[in-house]
Amino acid sequence: MAQFCLFLLFISLVSVPCVLSRSLSSSSHPHTQIFDVAASIEKTVQVLTPATQNFQQEAIKNTHFNSSSISVSIYPRSALVKPLHKDYAALTLSRLERDSARVSSLTMKLQLALNNFNHSDLKPVETMVQPEDLQTPITSGASQGSGEYFTRLGLGQPVKEYYMVLDTGSDITWVQCEPCSDCYQQSDPIFSPSSSSTYSRLSCDAAQCSALEVSACANSQSCLYQVSYGDGSFTVGEFATETVSFGNSGSFSEVAIGCGHDNEGLFVGAAGLVALGGGSLSLPTQIKASSFSYCFVDRDSASSSTLDFNSARPGDSVIAPLLRNSRRSTFFYVGLTGISVGGQMLSIPASVFQVDGSGSGGIIVDSGTAVTRLKSSAYNTLRDSFVKYTQHLPSAGQFALFDTCYDLSSMTRASVPTLAFHFSGGKTLPLHPKNYLIPVDSSGKFCLAFAPTDGSLSIIGNIQQQGTRVSYDLANNLVGFSPDKC
Repeated sequence: MAQFCLFLLFISLVSVPCVLSRSLSSSSHPHTQIFDVAASIEKTVQVLTPATQNFQQEAIKNTHFNSSSISVSIYPRSALVKPLHKDYAALTLSRLERDSARVSSLTMKLQLALNNFNHSDLKPVETMVQPEDLQTPITSGASQGSGEYFTRLGLGQPVKEYYMVLDTGSDITWVQCEPCSDCYQQSDPIFSPSSSSTYSRLSCDAAQCSALEVSACANSQSCLYQVSYGDGSFTVGEFATETVSFGNSGSFSEVAIGCGHDNEGLFVGAAGLVALGGGSLSLPTQIKASSFSYCFVDRDSASSSTLDFNSARPGDSVIAPLLRNSRRSTFFYVGLTGISVGGQMLSIPASVFQVDGSGSGGIIVDSGTAVTRLKSSAYNTLRDSFVKYTQHLPSAGQFALFDTCYDLSSMTRASVPTLAFHFSGGKTLPLHPKNYLIPVDSSGKFCLAFAPTDGSLSIIGNIQQQGTRVSYDLANNLVGFSPDKC
């Protein structure tokens, strides 16, 4: 057996990345760190009774603009939509349900592309024929969808501001519009195209219309769009150009957006969605941004951070290759090579995180997914290693999709193994304990915030991104991670 392992080690050194567990330097990669259990539990109590804040005024105040960069505030979902759940466990279950729908949506999008579907198999509904005829009352939609972080953007002239969901997994920015066939409840008044002097419908032969995955023509020859999110949720309406403003200082004209007259099952509270994907119709592409970055605060926090365009990434960023999949331009793939737990590299082949020749596989950074998903084999290796290093912690039963949980109710602090992502070029991103051990109730039950997936796509979710500024350098195809830069 020893000779066989030595042979594998020799082969790995000369041909492929080593898949055997190995120790990392103890000086640069400590094996354990202290987790503040009490602080995490306290937030689970506070999130259900948030203090009232004037987020609209704060959003305007914290919006910055100069000749080269733009910055707008972003907030966690709990700051905009007060949780109405009976307890934190119910809130967690609701979040995980939304998250599962989100992952199904991303998986479906990729699978359609891999199966050579250039367009979604969902066709525009017949009610799209003439938006002017849609006169039924506004109704509340189901509180599904994965809108965990929101920003505030201005639309039209005169400018009206709206809370919008951030989404790096989408290319179509859209907003609910009057008249509504079916609109869910939102915090702001519904956008009225007739009240804006800069709103302009796109014709069926417009380049932006041709770039849509699902489009049709109205009797007036205006372009109609439909976007489906995989769980039965969708938005339908006319495709148009409009002025998009960032606070009171900067704006971009003739940005193509969806004006949704029929929107179901999506993002209750927000007026629509800001698409930050890599496709030709995404907001960064349309405004010709060379980069953008965001930093997500703790989702149980009432504080805010920023979404920045064209700003330099922090000098201490951990840099990784930003990769693209020719079969699906929307997603931002990252050059992950491995994961370590307790200072030990896990026995996961580097190929698990790579896109293959068919466009399958790989790992993306996604703003809308909460829990990081890994292929089942990789997840099992991570979980087993984590369990080995946490035998001193009292275990607890599984919770929803989490199969590795602990009862920390008797502790205020706990020693936990380190966990880090490793990228091409030898770069390492160590995670804070709160990025991988999360509370699922207010009684001290914590779970490992990773989950397996049977699909080919792995996803780095926003729980693992919280507290870290994630910078997308679109000009140089790099992604940077800078902890504690919110």
